Amino acid sequence: MKQDGKLIFMVDDDKVILNLLEYVFQGKNGYLIKTFPSGEECIGNLHRKPDLVVLDYILNEEDNNALNGMQTLRKIVEKDSNLPVIILSGKADDNTRQEFLKNGAKTVLGKDDFFVDKLDQVIAAELNTSV
Repeated sequence: MKQDGKLIFMVDDDKVILNLLEYVFQGKNGYLIKTFPSGEECIGNLHRKPDLVVLDYILNEEDNNALNGMQTLRKIVEKDSNLPVIILSGKADDNTRQEFLKNGAKTVLGKDDFFVDKLDQVIAAELNTSV
């Protein structure tokens, strides 16, 4: 069950990135962070009614049966088209960015040196909280 804070799901197969995001955002502006290493686990927890999902573009590259970021986004939108999804990517080109936006993502952010600060601003704007 949710408490008073905003529940944010963070999905990335890179444990270092997940740990960083959880460390930076847990408790900030009342955020409650739940991390998942796969799209399947994120989808399986949507009943918890997150306020926002931060989703990696590439998920489980080694497992051809695993959902990738685009497939996960489509399943999230099927279940809740109003749920804001922010895509993180170290590899997305302009065509891929446009495809994510067309499929329901609110924003696509590159994983550059400043992505955490940019993500902070996008989350705050999306959830109407202060940075």
